[in-house]
Order: sequence, then structure tokens, then C-alpha cells
Amino acid sequence: MADVYFAALRARGPHESKIAKIRRLFDAAGFDGAIRPGDLAAVKLHVGERGCDTYVHPLFARQVVDKIKERGAQPFLTDTATLYAGSRADAVRHTVTAIEHGFAYAVAGAPVIIADGLTGGYWREVAVGGKHFERVRIAGSILDADSMIVLSHVKGHDLAGFGGAIKNLAMGCAPPSGKAEQHAGRPFVEIERCGGCGKCTTVCPLAAMTLADGRAVLNPEHCVGCGDCMRSCPTGAIEFDWTTEIRPFIERLCEYALGAVRGKPGRVGYINFLLNITPDCDCVSWSDAAVVPDIGILASTDPVAIDRASFDLVNSEQGFSRTLLAGNFAPGEDKFKGIWDYTDGRYQFAYAAGIGLGEETYRLIEV
Repeated sequence: MADVYFAALRARGPHESKIAKIRRLFDAAGFDGAIRPGDLAAVKLHVGERGCDTYVHPLFARQVVDKIKERGAQPFLTDTATLYAGSRADAVRHTVTAIEHGFAYAVAGAPVIIADGLTGGYWREVAVGGKHFERVRIAGSILDADSMIVLSHVKGHDLAGFGGAIKNLAMGCAPPSGKAEQHAGRPFVEIERCGGCGKCTTVCPLAAMTLADGRAVLNPEHCVGCGDCMRSCPTGAIEFDWTTEIRPFIERLCEYALGAVRGKPGRVGYINFLLNITPDCDCVSWSDAAVVPDIGILASTDPVAIDRASFDLVNSEQGFSRTLLAGNFAPGEDKFKGIWDYTDGRYQFAYAAGIGLGEETYRLIEV
């Protein structure tokens, strides 16, 4: 059973601020054992796509940076290039977006280093011996780092169902080619529902969608399965076969997460922020309304346990009306299925535990 440390949000003085709680969580979770003097220490986070405003706050990242410096290590903020076209598709645009979102050195206290190089080509293979992958592609600077603290904004996701530390490791530590390996599923077009608006053709990162005779047409040879076309379709004409695609996607995700930490036993810590719990990944260029109240902050050295605890805490809340949440409003009901009814968040934890990424059972300790 893994220990997961929890700080609730109530505060009546400076020693109870979120900033103070992050520092206490760092100590309580034993991250001083993961970070050693002289380490080049990665702070893995998501700076948010331009237009998103619910990513982890730069001042929160600063507390982790300062704690790493107190250990005599050298921290750097890091992420990888996106699979889709957007404000983080290469290291130049990604760094500019990070600075625009507050991750400048003057605020966060550490440089931003995009882990897979200028255009996503700096990566190495890591053996995982999985069901889907013998080897996975992990960004070079993630592998080069001596230790790592992973900061994750907990939210929903239209394929994984739930997004936390596991997803941050899997997608966030992989170059675009590794992201494409995980997104191996392919959508299809329900022609009778297609209105021919062409929105899917404008968002597709590799021009896999075209229009023919006023209807969308998919070229599967170019498709990387990112789902941007599905999200953009106003009539719901683009779908995945959820009965066959969801579980394999989650399995691939977990195997990539394992690869991201394989060379760092005992050298990785995780902090999950249960704030602004929105339906979508921070990769989208907007931030929808939160579906439950803000809950708190968690820390652990086990990515599976911290994600399972986060999942359970979200589901223990009463869901908000007038949000994308369409059902499962009551405490104890699965909020992530209430958003994306075809998803299966629990399977993520079971598969990850089964391949040795961590433990699904946990002990929640309030600090």
C-alpha cells in the first residue's frame, strides 16, 4: 500500500497557504530522498496550450523549484513537443508559450528546456517489454535528468477518461513520434451526419481530413489518431470505435509512462493538483468550467497511487450543474464517465499496476 499525502484547501493564515502546503507536501512525501545534491532535476509540467488558463500555476512550480535548490540540485522546467499543430509544436513556440503563461525565470526560478529538442527529434528508446511495445520513445532530456518531480493538473480526457500523473508521464515525456504510437486508434466519419463545414480539415495536424462531394473524408495513412477532428466536429459525425479503441489506448499510455521512469528508481516524485478540474486536457486552447469543487493537492512517490487517490477524491464530490458533466452528479459516482461516457478511467490504474508502474491501493495521509 503506497502513501499519498493530502493537503486540503482551507486556510486561515500564511502557514496554511497553498504555497506553504506545497512545500510541506514535498517534505512529507520524502522527495528529499529523490533529489540529491548536484542532480540535474527535471520539473515535468504542462505549460498549457495558448488559450488555456487552468494549467498548474507558475508560483506553485516555483515552490518545487526552490525546494530542489535547497537540496543542492539544479532544476529545470520541461515538457515535450505536441503531436498536433499549435502553440507548442516546436521548442521555440513552446518556450514562448511557457513564458507567456508565466513560466519565465523571474517567476518560476528555473529555465525552460524542451526535452525532445528543437523539433521533437531528440529521443532514445527505452525497453519496457510490454503488451504493445517492446521499446518506447522517451525525450532525451527526460532520460538525461538525474531525478524528476512531476506536477500534474488533474482533469478529464476524451480518450483516457482521466488525466493525472500517468498521462503526464506517458504523453508528456514522449516526442511527437511517441505520442503518435500511443494514439494508434483511427476515427471514422458518419457520412449522413456530416454537414461539410470543413472544420475537421483545418484542425488536422497532418492533413488526413479532406472534403469530397461536400463531406469529410479520412485518409487513414496520414491519420495519427489525435482526435482533434472529433473535437472540432459540430454535428458529432466523427467518432472512434470506443468498444475496441479505449482499452488498447490506455494500455499503450501506461507502457509509455513506465518507460519514462524506468531508469530512475526512487528518483521521481509526483504532485497532483485537484484544482480547476475541467473536462479536457490542457492541450486544448480553452478552459471549460470545472465539474466539481476544488479539492486540494496530493503528493506521493507512486504515480498509480496518487492518480487513484485523485480519481477517488474527485468522485467523492457533488458534481456541478451547467457544466459538461451530463450525469453521475452524486458523491461516489464516476464524474469522468459523466463527462465522457465511453471512457474507463479505472482501467488505467489497474493496467499500470499490473505492469509494475506502481500500486493501486493507497493510504491517504493529511498534512
